[in-house]
Amino acid sequence: MQDIFISPLSGGLAGWVEAFPHAKIADFLKPNKSQASETIVFWLHMNADRQEWLTKTIKQIQQQYTQAKIVVLANSPNQAEALYAMSLGVVAYSHAYSPAQVLREIKTVISHGGVWMGPDLLKRLIEVSSTLAGNQAEQVSQHLSLLTNREKQVAIEAAKGLSNKEIARILDITERTVKAHLSASFERLGAKDRLHLALMLNNKS
Repeated sequence: MQDIFISPLSGGLAGWVEAFPHAKIADFLKPNKSQASETIVFWLHMNADRQEWLTKTIKQIQQQYTQAKIVVLANSPNQAEALYAMSLGVVAYSHAYSPAQVLREIKTVISHGGVWMGPDLLKRLIEVSSTLAGNQAEQVSQHLSLLTNREKQVAIEAAKGLSNKEIARILDITERTVKAHLSASFERLGAKDRLHLALMLNNKS
């Protein structure tokens, strides 16, 4: 799956280069009919025009690349903009200066059909979803029964919108262990991402 960064920065940021050393970096969208049906991840680095540029560029990509996955990278992320971007079909929204590890995690999530967003926005969406919908206690128990004890603990904390670092601190385990338990939980439950997991474990009561 090819990565293309659309940014006014000709050389790209260090995190981008480290995460995807073979990615293309351009300051504008270059249509390529031979790639129109390929799955390409477009990483859009916000510039001064912001929303107007974002809307225009997203529409161009969607029209020219039918299988595209679009990620927005903002120098100054904010929740309103993230929600707006998601409403346009963006599958991930993050800080432009995110480290390589985070960028690779984003690609893993969206490659499996999930949506990725920052912890603040995730917590807000979980709060909102909890007031609108939820599962019966029996459904939640059934989901949790598929997990080991440690996976349950990690999944429950993740469903609250906590980051891997926060979960690691609460459960006194390493972030790597948290990530491993989450990956196992996603696979066992068929969850695409953290929001999906939160919705599955959200109890009405």
